Amino acid sequence: WRHIACGKLQLDRGLAWLYFDLFHSLLYRDPPCRLEWAEAEAACADAEELERERSKAGAHTLQFLLFLYLQQIYKVSLRRSLIGEEWPSPRTKSPSLTGKFAGENKNWNDQDHCAFVQSHLLEMLELLLEPEQLTAASHPTRSSLVSYEAVCALSFLIEGTVNKSSTVHPLHELALWQPCHRQNGYSKVSKTFSFTKLKSWLRACLTTNPFGMTACLKSGKKLAWAQQVEGTTRRAKIACNTRVVPEVCPMVIMSQVYKQTLAKSSNTLMGAHVRIHRCDESFIYLLSSLRSVTIEKCRNSTFVLGPVQASVHVHSCDNVKVIVVCHRLSLSSTTGCTFYILTPTQPLILSGNQAVSFAPFHTHYPMLEDHMAQVGLATLPNYWDSPMLVCKESGDTSVFRLLPPSDFYTFVIPFEMEGDTMETPGGLPHAYQKALSQREQKIQIWQKMVKEASLTKDQRKQFQMLVENKFYKWLVQTGNRQQLDSLVPPVVGSKQAAG
Repeated sequence: WRHIACGKLQLDRGLAWLYFDLFHSLLYRDPPCRLEWAEAEAACADAEELERERSKAGAHTLQFLLFLYLQQIYKVSLRRSLIGEEWPSPRTKSPSLTGKFAGENKNWNDQDHCAFVQSHLLEMLELLLEPEQLTAASHPTRSSLVSYEAVCALSFLIEGTVNKSSTVHPLHELALWQPCHRQNGYSKVSKTFSFTKLKSWLRACLTTNPFGMTACLKSGKKLAWAQQVEGTTRRAKIACNTRVVPEVCPMVIMSQVYKQTLAKSSNTLMGAHVRIHRCDESFIYLLSSLRSVTIEKCRNSTFVLGPVQASVHVHSCDNVKVIVVCHRLSLSSTTGCTFYILTPTQPLILSGNQAVSFAPFHTHYPMLEDHMAQVGLATLPNYWDSPMLVCKESGDTSVFRLLPPSDFYTFVIPFEMEGDTMETPGGLPHAYQKALSQREQKIQIWQKMVKEASLTKDQRKQFQMLVENKFYKWLVQTGNRQQLDSLVPPVVGSKQAAG
């Protein structure tokens, strides 16, 4: 792949590795293996040794081909835009979290995913054919045969059930089911499938993901993690599809949380795909090991996440803070956002970002290191300060900055839990630790000065009132008053859904 990407396609070596690593991380999730990989990479003394270590990684060729082909799912049709047709077409629209149509956002649209596979199925099957099954013009014939290995590769994208049962099987297992042989043209002798019949069978059976975002909102369990009262909280929608999904990663969707503090650490979240949408002026703590997280169209909010096994993607957000240990972070179309991260991969800055700040991960909670081990994340290597620009502004490093140590403060998670983690995993970089120590020293000097001032009892009382009033004004001006007020436990007896 490196030879083809760099030599033939003229891709930058870092970008070539990015594509490979993205695919590799989708398939190889075993936590012990991930930790071994991280340890080996952290031990590399220079770029050459790192390159040799990365060369040991492998991937299934046909599946990797499909992964690369899928990258065009977000490509805009210039022909349609020129002749005025709406893109995507109205047929592929589906209701968004707000009840409106969201055809423009393919990331949230299950119907778009299905429509893409349906319309590009021919090309994907052609990619998987052996060379001898193609004509001189690289097209299949009516007699072309698809190998069993190729159908196994398609299982990377497609799975399903028999007679709408609750058990989900990969595509290659379904294809070998005896009653399906006549439709998909499977031959037990050659162990191959008829290209024409297989294509027709797949087209006839393909449907949208019944466990996706749309289904989660329609039939998922509604979670009342916050007090659902009149006013600011009544719009909040939180749903989970744990009850309707069989043995696959659950999905949790949070939408329109406004001026609230939500905190959860539970089995409902463990290994879940979390989608956070249109939250404003809120503080959200999800303190469990997660599979992936998408944060979209949120404003003026802080998100504190447990370790994320795959990726955290932030899109169209303004003035949000994200505090997380994750395998990968990517961001697009964000403005004024700050990311406190620990990650073994370079953060990806896609298009449309402004005033992005990166800082080292700076907090902890008692179960953090246990949760990191569950998803295979270590403290080294840590590339929080080495973002990669993957966009038209690739040469413009002014879109991001490293947070100055003078603006850096630690973050305290205000909840009690059982666990052994007592400090930030991996510690802080020297410059940031030095800034904190200097600030602590100033506080100690001030406290000593107050103690040695020999104030009378009335003077101490008056001084205390002045300090408290100043502190209260600061809380109001910075918005921290709202966060403190929202941490007050709900009244006993208020309805809270478990999970």
